[in-house]
This record gives sequence, C-alpha cells and structure tokens, in this order.
Amino acid sequence: MILLRSVLFAAIQAAMTVVFSCLVLLAFPLAPIPRYRLIAQWARFITWLSGWLLGIRYRVEGLEHLPERPAVVLAKHQSAWETIAFQLIFPPLSFVLKRELLRIPFFGWGLALTSPIAIDRNAGRDALRQIEEQGRQRMAQGFWVLVFPEGTRVRPGERGRYQIGGAWLAARTGAPVVPVAHNAGELWPKNAFLKRPGTVTVRIGPTIHTEGRKPGEVLAEAEAWIEAEMQRLPDARQA
Repeated sequence: MILLRSVLFAAIQAAMTVVFSCLVLLAFPLAPIPRYRLIAQWARFITWLSGWLLGIRYRVEGLEHLPERPAVVLAKHQSAWETIAFQLIFPPLSFVLKRELLRIPFFGWGLALTSPIAIDRNAGRDALRQIEEQGRQRMAQGFWVLVFPEGTRVRPGERGRYQIGGAWLAARTGAPVVPVAHNAGELWPKNAFLKRPGTVTVRIGPTIHTEGRKPGEVLAEAEAWIEAEMQRLPDARQA
C-alpha cells in the first residue's frame, strides 16, 4: 500500500504542478503578497493530498512564539515536505534558494513568482550581500525570510554544517530569528520515492533577538536550540 500510495501521490503532484504553474502565470500582475497567497494554494493542496493519500499529518508547537513583525526563520531541512507545508504554517515566506531552481520547467516558473531570494551559492561573500539586499527588500514588502542554514537536506539523526547567511541577514537588519525543528524526514525522506504515514512535529522556538549582536552569536544560539530539540522530538511514525 505504501508503494501504491506513493505512486499515486507522485502522479497527482506532477500533474497538478504542471496545471497550476500554467495558471499562476496569470497572477504576474498582482502585488507580491496577494500573488504569493494565490500560489500558496498549490502548497495547501499538496499538503492536504499528502495527509489524505499518504497519511502524513502534522502538528505545530510554539506558534505563540511568532513575533508580530517580519522575521528570519532558521529551520532544519530534512525533506521536501517542509518547503511545502511551511507556506501554510508561517506568514508569507521568501525562500532563500539557489538560482538554478528557478530554471526548472513549470515548478521553477511558479517558484519565481513567489518572490524568493535567489542567490549564487558559489559567489562566496558576495552571496551574503545578495541575501542582505534582497532580504531587506522582501521584509519591507511584508515577507518573512526562510533560510535552511544547513544549505541542503540532511537525513534524520544527521547534522549539517550551519551557514551564516540567515543569521547575517537578521543581525544586519535587526530582524528577530525564529528557530524551527521538525522530523519530516522520518516520513518523507531525502531523495526517497516511498513516503510513510505518521505525524510530523513542527516545533517553533522562542524568538532570538539580534539587535547589537554578531551573526556568529545568533547562528550559534539558533543551532544549539534546533539541534537540542531534534533530540527531543517524538518518533513521527508513532506520533
């Protein structure tokens, strides 16, 4: 049943991505936030589909910690699930991502219309300038900025090298940081076709204030909280 459900999910997701990507091109004239909310309906459908067909449900803890102004979200990255479901959990998000993703047919076209922060990861220190400049613009428009500080998806139990970009943006702008831990990789693994039923726990931590602090200090505090909470999350397959 897991194989059959995974096959059906992949087929429906692919079909809906093509259809919806064509439709959202019509949203180009809209202002950034309304355009984002329209495009996020794809994420709403895929999240619903994963719950109905795959049995992947989720619960969110710590919503009371969310600040009232745009923030930088630093989150664990294990799966494609969080890139979809976070669009429903948080206020409008501007994703920090590599430019190459915008070249993917259909998916990349829709992604480009969500007002992401697209950077050249090989640009070294210039990439930090790109994140800061575009991040300031996005937050001025009302977006929050989502950064996966490990840069790529890691398997459950693993820990990648945390990169400074998100903390740099927060410290340079004075924006608060929201750390997030979750266990989506236990159900929707990295580069895995088969997806298993269960309940993802998304745990949002207390706001980390950044005014007058160095980016390295902010990153270290966020990393310590995220990795500590990863050890405390329940088994998603039994939750």
